[in-house]
Amino acid sequence: MLNKHIGGLVQYSQSPLFCEKTVPAALQRNHRTKAGVWARAIVLEGSIDYVLEEKPQEKLTVDAGNFALIEPQVPHHVCVTGPVSFQLQFYRKR
Repeated sequence: MLNKHIGGLVQYSQSPLFCEKTVPAALQRNHRTKAGVWARAIVLEGSIDYVLEEKPQEKLTVDAGNFALIEPQVPHHVCVTGPVSFQLQFYRKR
C-alpha cells in the first residue's frame, strides 16, 4: 500500500515480494539508495542479514515481523541464508 507516512517521509514505491530464489543479485552486493531516498526492508518470513559496507562486522539480522531502516546513500547489502520472504518500501520527504 502506498502513501504511508513515517516521520515527515512518504512512501512512493515498493518492490515486489522477494524470496530466497527471487532476490536480485544487485541487492546481495554493495549498493545504495539515491540521495533523499530512505527504504525499509520488511521481513515477512525467515530472516535476512542487513550489512553496512563500512561496518561489516556489525551486521543486523532482521527476523520475520521486523524491518531494517536503510538511510539515503549508505552503502550496504543483504545476505540471504535460507527461506525468506521480504519486501522493500521506498520513502522520500513530502
